[in-house]
Amino acid sequence: MALAVLNSRALAGMEAPAVTVEVHLAPGLPGFTLVGLPDTEVKEARDRVRAAIQNAHFDFPNRRITVNLAPADLPKESGRFDLPIALGILIASGQVKGKQLDQYEFAGELALGGELRPIRGALAMCAAMSGSAAITQRSFILPAENAPEAALVKTTTILPANSLLEVCAHLSGQQQLMPYNGAPLVMAPHYPDLSEVKGQTQAKRAMEVAAAGCHSLLMSGPPGTGKSMLAQRFPGLLPPMTEDEALASAAVQSLAGSFRIENWGRRPYRSPHHSASSAALVGGGGIPQPGEISLAHYGVLFLDELTEFERRVLEALREPLESGTITIARAARRADFPAAFQLIAAMNPCPCGYYGHPNGKCRCTPDQVTKYRGKLSGPLLDRIDLMIEVPALVEGELQARADGESSTTISARVQRARELQLSRQGKPNTGLTPAEVDQHCQPDHAGAQLLKQAMARLSLSARAYHRVLKVARTVADLAGVAHVSGSHVAEAIQYRRGIGS
Repeated sequence: MALAVLNSRALAGMEAPAVTVEVHLAPGLPGFTLVGLPDTEVKEARDRVRAAIQNAHFDFPNRRITVNLAPADLPKESGRFDLPIALGILIASGQVKGKQLDQYEFAGELALGGELRPIRGALAMCAAMSGSAAITQRSFILPAENAPEAALVKTTTILPANSLLEVCAHLSGQQQLMPYNGAPLVMAPHYPDLSEVKGQTQAKRAMEVAAAGCHSLLMSGPPGTGKSMLAQRFPGLLPPMTEDEALASAAVQSLAGSFRIENWGRRPYRSPHHSASSAALVGGGGIPQPGEISLAHYGVLFLDELTEFERRVLEALREPLESGTITIARAARRADFPAAFQLIAAMNPCPCGYYGHPNGKCRCTPDQVTKYRGKLSGPLLDRIDLMIEVPALVEGELQARADGESSTTISARVQRARELQLSRQGKPNTGLTPAEVDQHCQPDHAGAQLLKQAMARLSLSARAYHRVLKVARTVADLAGVAHVSGSHVAEAIQYRRGIGS
């Protein structure tokens, strides 16, 4: 046989399109040609495959080798095609039997000694296999280190291998690869407890409201008031992830090569440095890769020192905050990534950080304070549901023992409120459309009058108006009340008064 055809997969955003690896051996001067839009990493497979075949004690054929990765118009990257290319050469040269190749898909990077190294995106590739009815009976042969991750897609048969020799022995019928049946070692997620934070009763209440309705939150206060501590404990207030949410979150992290099986079911918490670029935050690159907002899918994105981020970086958050997705468009490539993250941000009230501090340390002029806060645009602030002050603690609060409510207690209330929302409208309150706001969030007469006054006094936009109603609906859900009253609207308006107003 001078031709071998094997199945593999590429990665294109969150998709894992099928790739056919065709290997042809022809007479002529020895050569090794790769076609089908291979990236640099794929082109380097020629040297890795040659060394791996020779070190596995096979003969590398001195013939004209042509490898085609079809479809030709789909860009291919990464070393995941090493394994099918090497197998194709061995099968086409008659050194390995190539029967029933259509029953398998192959992916794996080869070390020079023939060992299989883990690849990124194994979870996304298995999910794509399970979603195609025509190939659900195929088994996936991949590196053993990727098996626990890939096995999270329960409808796909995983055949883990440690080396090229093991795969060749399986195809030749000498020693079969055993399906991976190991249950993933999943531990109950553990988060820092909110009871460890002293004082800050209003901030804790705001966090509970934000968690219950999936609202974004901005905290402002002097250094050392507990803003970062509060943010780190926010994931512990959220309801446990459903299996679909955990799988979607893990798939994004798998694309970036950062997924760990011990983090299965744990809400992601991402906290990029304020020097991060817009591509790092929202995703990008010549080959589009997920950014921090996608890696925080179904979790928390914490932006500390919010005003220190470049303005254009922050403006890139506006559309994902509304839509829950991000589209990375390049001249020749386009990729869609999920970005259903919950934004928690923190900032100082002024350049020195001590504006409004009881010790009077601030020496910033009013113009400096205004310019500092002006780094955040109105359209961005319009998309943040809750904005609160986190004041400095007094001496008595610091010396007292931390005895507030635990994260477990608050999380139980949050979960009850989320269940109310899901049973009523099928999604958290933050995702309500204007028509659904009119249907589910209309306040009583007292609440409507209070909201009318607030719109005139605070100059609320139409978007801010709807967000106040959504937050009021969440406050009512936490109280277990069917209708939004004036007290619920009053609390929601309190969270919209802005920073420093």
